[in-house]
Amino acid sequence: MPDLELTDFDADHRLLAMAGSTLLIFVSAGCAGCRWARRELPGMDLPVDRLCWVDAGENGGLVQRYEVFRLPSLFLVRDGQYFGALSSALLATELSAAIRQALEREPEELP
Repeated sequence: MPDLELTDFDADHRLLAMAGSTLLIFVSAGCAGCRWARRELPGMDLPVDRLCWVDAGENGGLVQRYEVFRLPSLFLVRDGQYFGALSSALLATELSAAIRQALEREPEELP
């Protein structure tokens, strides 16, 4: 599964332009859970087309707009539409279920 790094400068443009489902993940180098997510999520069989990572320590604008209060934080975007935050354990089956459930919600514009 492809993974990309997004920043304050390119995230909006890239998320709006990407077709398919994107799991947007806010992480930080000093966070043990973030390091685990960074290592394990790419190998999980998740129902998304790509993973996009945001370094929360370097991209305060995105952190503020997405209202990130804890790390790692996960959000779902599909075809430029925002399907909100995911609240799930970082286990493949639970995260896959949370993604499918999020896609049943009404989409919003990106924050």
